[in-house]
Amino acid sequence: MRRVVRQSKFRHVFGQAVKNDQCYDDIRVSRVTWDSSFCAVNPRFVAIIIEASGGGAFLVLPLHKTGRIDKSYPTVCGHTGPVLDIDWCPHNDQVIASGSEDCTVMVWQIPENGLTLSLTEPVVILEGHSKRVGIVAWHPTARNVLLSAGCDNAVIIWNVGTGEALLNLDDMHSDMIYNVSWNRTGSLICTASKDKKVRVIDPRKQEIVAEKEKAHEGARPMRAIFLADGNVFTTGFSRMSERQLALWNPKNMQEPIALHEMDTSNGVLLPFYDPDTSIIYLCGKGDSSIRYFEITDESPYVHYLNTFSSKEPQRGMGYMPKRGLDVNKCEIARFFKLHERKCEPIIMTVPRKSDLFQDDLYPDTAGPEAALEAEEWFEGKNADPILISLKHGYIPGKNRDLKVVKKNILDNKPTANKKCDLINIPKKTTDTASVQNEAKLDEILKEIKSIKDTICNQDERISKLEQQMAKIAA
Repeated sequence: MRRVVRQSKFRHVFGQAVKNDQCYDDIRVSRVTWDSSFCAVNPRFVAIIIEASGGGAFLVLPLHKTGRIDKSYPTVCGHTGPVLDIDWCPHNDQVIASGSEDCTVMVWQIPENGLTLSLTEPVVILEGHSKRVGIVAWHPTARNVLLSAGCDNAVIIWNVGTGEALLNLDDMHSDMIYNVSWNRTGSLICTASKDKKVRVIDPRKQEIVAEKEKAHEGARPMRAIFLADGNVFTTGFSRMSERQLALWNPKNMQEPIALHEMDTSNGVLLPFYDPDTSIIYLCGKGDSSIRYFEITDESPYVHYLNTFSSKEPQRGMGYMPKRGLDVNKCEIARFFKLHERKCEPIIMTVPRKSDLFQDDLYPDTAGPEAALEAEEWFEGKNADPILISLKHGYIPGKNRDLKVVKKNILDNKPTANKKCDLINIPKKTTDTASVQNEAKLDEILKEIKSIKDTICNQDERISKLEQQMAKIAA
């Protein structure tokens, strides 16, 4: 007898929006016409790109700061043009990168307990694109390696620790890049472009490993992401403007492993992938639903699971990394849905009767520790993510500050004596450390001064008000 219903522990996954008091309210979500998710989340903070006059800004809220967000709440506002994309560093929950219409990428360090003053000074500004930067994506396993892609059709890979552009792939794309995705080890990237091609690229060799022309025939934007097994998942449009999803093997991209038509809506489908459970969640911009699918080795390979539907359309979507979920409630995904004026968390759970830890739902997942240093990756090393168990929940550790040591071009002269170099290194690092300590001290003194000024102003205001009260009472 053939089984009528495919067995899967994720068949009954259901989504539920949180109550109103657990939403983030009164947020002016950005109206910029760009197909990024506008929201980035980690176990500490939720970051949302917002409308800002005279430049670009985004909010960074501690997860517990729900309710109405005051208009005067501090923002991250150093860009001179609208912010188009943001991405939290996977190895440091206080570091976030942003790409903007002002052609720059900025990397920011958020204080441990969130912002008390607006942040205008990034840790480092990465300049190299000649047009707006619409994509930023951190390397999954190497520390301080950041990718950016702009409307100049170039992909640049930076060493954030030195502020240098180490790889510039500027001749591989003939048209606008819609998105870029790293594979699990960070050895390859895949891109979807306006020329309707999906490319798999080895960035260090600077060569295209595989490509597919007309992966989707339609003219509207595509998306391409790497799966854990090395296959590539794409979303796009057919010639008849029907939304499609497809699965490809980079070793043979002539025909897709699977191709499914979905509906005729015109919103771009943003894919969010969980490598631990092999589930892909598709969120259409302007849709009011999230569809989810399970990827398996058996035909038809992409299995529809269910749809979470709501009334309001989504302007953007944030996706919590696995280590930020509540394992006691069998939560397997958490989304942060952007409305026009608020951000609403949506929790996906697998119903289970037992209160015990469900190890089949939570295999070891990528932790916050980097497997490689930036220099090792640029030299050609690869490594899988360092995994952690969620059995006792994830407790965020102390993050070390992001330190940027700019290399002096004059120091790059070839030296005859290696021993001399080795002797000089400690001195240089102590110099930079002392400079950084002085800068930190200056920063603290400035903050103390501004707080004292505020207190003085408030004291004056209080005494004036008391005088007014005394007059009225008299």
